[in-house]
Amino acid sequence: MNFSIRQIFTFREVMRSGSISQAARTVGRTQPAVSTMISTLEGELGFSLFVREQGKLIPTPEARFFLEECEAVLERIERIERTVSKIRSHEAGKLRVACHPAAAGLFMPRILTDFLQGKDDLEVSLIMRSSDVIEDLIASQQFDIGFAETPEQRPSIKQTDFDLESVCIVPESDPLASAEQITPQDLDGAPMAVLFEKHPMTVRTEAAFQRRGCRFRKRLELRTWAPGLQFVAAGMCYMICDMITAYGCLQQRQTTAGLAIRRFTPRISSSVSILTPGYATPSLTSEAFTARLCAAIGHMQAEIEASLSL
Repeated sequence: MNFSIRQIFTFREVMRSGSISQAARTVGRTQPAVSTMISTLEGELGFSLFVREQGKLIPTPEARFFLEECEAVLERIERIERTVSKIRSHEAGKLRVACHPAAAGLFMPRILTDFLQGKDDLEVSLIMRSSDVIEDLIASQQFDIGFAETPEQRPSIKQTDFDLESVCIVPESDPLASAEQITPQDLDGAPMAVLFEKHPMTVRTEAAFQRRGCRFRKRLELRTWAPGLQFVAAGMCYMICDMITAYGCLQQRQTTAGLAIRRFTPRISSSVSILTPGYATPSLTSEAFTARLCAAIGHMQAEIEASLSL
């Protein structure tokens, strides 16, 4: 048999209306065209679907049985159309995101919360991992999007890099909170919260102090910046950290009260990247979220810059 979805749809409308002319108006075709379509369908099926009795169109028993199958087929097609529409508008599917610790607590969840509004059929997997682990997860295509510290380039990963400015977090009651910018001389010998010794930020910051002939005193060594906020608020230390951590301070003023964000000179880079698999075609949802994440990073930079300029 070789009949089309249009024929099935038209047949159903004739069955529903009991009239060729009414079905023609519903499907937007002429009456002769609908009559021809039904006649052709009958030829394909090998049995009659309708008979005329006293000018009325009467379905045959075979037509009623055939209608049940047609309804099931059309319902499935309509479900597919709804699904396709949701996929096209990024409202259905799956999105797997791997995020480094600095952004996993607040920054990424807020972006995802906004992105998921009105997308009840979109499933999301969000995990927090170290940046080197995220690289491998993306390269092996286990996750769709990674947000991590900028790695060395490799063919199995596509990356969009963002060179962010590091900032200095000081107690709000500290005299340095009134400074427009803070330098190594201001923090010469002062207790600092830092990341582990070989972390690029620690290496760059210590080098900046050494170039100015200043002592870089590592009082608290951390795996992530988040605990350092509490130590700074308690007046135990200062901290030169990434912009994303500082942005969390702006977003959570009530829970991070007692902190001030200031520009640090010389500029220390804390580059981050959006990572996607290099050997896989991204889904429409993945592309849409990547665009949303890029926009959020730009918005964050603008907000931090505005706060530093006050």
